[in-house]
Order: sequence, then C-alpha cells, then structure tokens
Amino acid sequence: MPTMLDLIGETPLVEIRRLDTGLCKLFLKLESANPSGSIKDRPARAMIEAAERDGRLQPGGTIVEATAGNTGLGLASVGGQKGYRTILVVPDKMSREKIVHARAMGAEVVLTRSDVGKGHADYYQDLAAAIARKTPGAIYINQFANPANPLAHETTTAPELLRQMGNDIDAIVVGIGSGGTLTGVGRVMARASPKTQMILADPVGSVLAPYVKTGKLTEAGSWNVEGIGEDFLPPNADLTLVREAYSISDPDSFAACRDLLRAEGIFAGSSSGTLLCAALLYCRAQSEPKRVVSFVCDSGAKYLSKVFSDAFLAQEGWSGRQRTGKIRDLVISPHGEGSIEVRPQDNLRTVFARMRAADVSQLPVMEGDRLAGLVAESDVLAALLSAQDRAHAFERPVKDVMVTRLETVSADAPIEDLVPLFRKDFVAIVMDGERFLGLVTRIDLINHFRLALQ
Repeated sequence: MPTMLDLIGETPLVEIRRLDTGLCKLFLKLESANPSGSIKDRPARAMIEAAERDGRLQPGGTIVEATAGNTGLGLASVGGQKGYRTILVVPDKMSREKIVHARAMGAEVVLTRSDVGKGHADYYQDLAAAIARKTPGAIYINQFANPANPLAHETTTAPELLRQMGNDIDAIVVGIGSGGTLTGVGRVMARASPKTQMILADPVGSVLAPYVKTGKLTEAGSWNVEGIGEDFLPPNADLTLVREAYSISDPDSFAACRDLLRAEGIFAGSSSGTLLCAALLYCRAQSEPKRVVSFVCDSGAKYLSKVFSDAFLAQEGWSGRQRTGKIRDLVISPHGEGSIEVRPQDNLRTVFARMRAADVSQLPVMEGDRLAGLVAESDVLAALLSAQDRAHAFERPVKDVMVTRLETVSADAPIEDLVPLFRKDFVAIVMDGERFLGLVTRIDLINHFRLALQ
C-alpha cells in the first residue's frame, strides 16, 4: 500500500471551459490535490530527503523554515511522517487557517512581523536562520536558496506537464515565492520544449515583475495574496527564463478565485487567483490559438477567512460599495447582508455561540427588521454571575438581559461623530433613517484610518 509520501505529485490537469480564454485553451494543474493541499509538498519532500542524504538532518533532528504557509505545511507533513520536529516562522499577515493547520500537524509556529524587510531581526527569514543556529540538531531548510527546491519541479512537475499536454505547451504561467517552480519547470522547457514561454504572474507591490520589465530593483509595497511575490530576488528564481510578466492587484486576484469556484467548481487559494488573472490576460492578448498551462497552487479552504469572506473584502475596501465619506462606509456587515444577529426569544447559549463563531463581543437583537436591543458579552457575563441557578442561566432569553435604551447615530453623519460615542465606551448603532443599518466598532474606525493612509 502507498504511504502519504507516495501520493505527492501526479496531480490532475483540467481544462478551463466557462471563462473567457480568447483564442487559447487554458489548462490548470491541480496542485491542491497533494496531501497537504499545495504544490509545496514536492519541494518539501525533496529538501528533507536531500538533507538526509548529505547528513545535515539526523534522526530526531529539527527542521526550521521561513514560510508563507504552504512550504511549512509540506515540511510539517513530510517531516512528521519521518519523525522530525518542525519549527515554522510565519509572517503575521498569513491566513489563520494555515496557522491552525500547521499546528494541528504538530509544527511549532512562530509568528513574526510582516512589515519589516531583509536584515531586520524580525524579518521571517532572518529570524528562522537565528532560531536554527540556536537550536541543537536543527537545520534551516531555506527554500529560497536550496537547490533541491527547483530540482523537485525539474524531476516531477515538468515531466508530468509534458506528458499530460502531449508535449505541446505554448506558455506556462507561474508565480514566484521561492522561485522553485519557475526555475525547475523553466529549465526543462528550455531543453525539451523551446517554444514554451514562461510567464510570470506577480502581485502588485512585489519587486519581481517590475524587475523583469525594467531590470531595476524597485521598493517593495504590500499585498494580501499569500505565497507569491517578494521584496527581494530569491536566489532560486532564474528570472532570465521569464518571457513576459504581469502585475495583478489583490482585488483582481481575490475576485478571480471566486469566479473560478463559481464557473469551474475549482476551489483555489489567493496565489492561484493571481496566476489565473495573468493567464487570462495572456490568453486574451493572443492573435492565434495557443495551449496555455497554469497552476492551482493550493486549496481555497486555507483562505475562508480572507478570499471567501465578504467581511474581509469589505474591511479592505474591495466590496464594490461606493465610498461616501460618511459613517455608513464603516458598516462592514449591514443588516440583511450576512450580519450576525439574534432574536429576543433566543437564549444566551445561542448568543455565546454566535459571538464566538463570529469573533465579536456584541450582537444586535432584531425583531424582524426592527432593532429591539443590543446584547454584549458584558450583559451575558453579568447574567451568569448574578444567577442563583447558574446551570440554567444559559437558557435565559436574550430579552431578559439585552439593553433597550440605545444611542444611535445617522448613517449619513460624518465619521468624526463616532469619536464621542467611543469615548463613552459605546458601540455605534448606525441607522439609515428609521432602518437599522448595522454596528460600527473601534476596530472598524481604526481600519478606516489604515485604509486612508495607504
């Protein structure tokens, strides 16, 4: 019987049929079908086994890596099967799903800052290298310069593509995180299929696409797409292989993920959205039919709290709503559009469950479309502490503990009107005329200032 390690690679290839690909045929290789859910299982296994062969990684040793998530998941998966301890240093912008996944596999996760650059002690690569130096029996895998990384794609990914495509590929669209996919696949295509163009898909803010276009290293910005894009030139990335480069915005990448799921039924992560956008742009620009390949780098299940969260899109200003400069702009989840609410007859157990699930500390209490009150975690706690029969306190109805004397604010009031409410430790209850629109909290105001300063 095969082991989990034997299931890495040989991933399926599917043709895109319901999105506009112009004159071209577009195929996606479903790397999300790998055991830990991403393309990074390939180099993870290759890098660990290379370290075993050369003696750097001994039985019972420790693997340390700086990762945007997926390489770390691959290392934790493969390393766990082989009995190694895994320490992952992860920038704090990564999705919570990846962090929870890594910890569930037994990896130790060290969160570090995502707003510092190479050379800073808290930069994820510098911190990982420091941890490896201080940990007995540890090695720093360093996917960015490890030759086993591109070799994994040279020996597995590229031959699979050629076989699945009948040796007929006009272009391959890739992203660069460590550079392994570009370099490994690109080397093989240069030898076996010289007509194949390597196309780079890069997030806006990354230095890679601008460098390909101009030959100059620009100052890096920031981006929300995970796993691709860099603020430096990875040693493993052979950019001379790139024929053309596209810079794709976060909103376009996230929207492409959603379009891919709705149109094709393919559940893909944020970097796959970047690749899909670039692939579609390339396809639509062609004046003759071509056969184009790209990747579903990982599963959308790792991005439910970001790519597939309407609230996250609204927090980033990508919801498509018109910006008015008024308080209504700060209502992330309007009533009737996915907001979390309770009814007066619901019990406190329901209140607690919904607060915990939505990670909020207060909920509107609705009777139909009418706002009946507000219940906060302090109200629930007070009810529990004062209950003579605490065993049944959670069964009390919301109407017994909710606040009904509410101080509201107009949706069309200036944002500055929120400050006096927050100074009184109130939540802003936003009304659009007589209609309840939603709640605004301090974090929503902080987020407004963050977006305004970008």
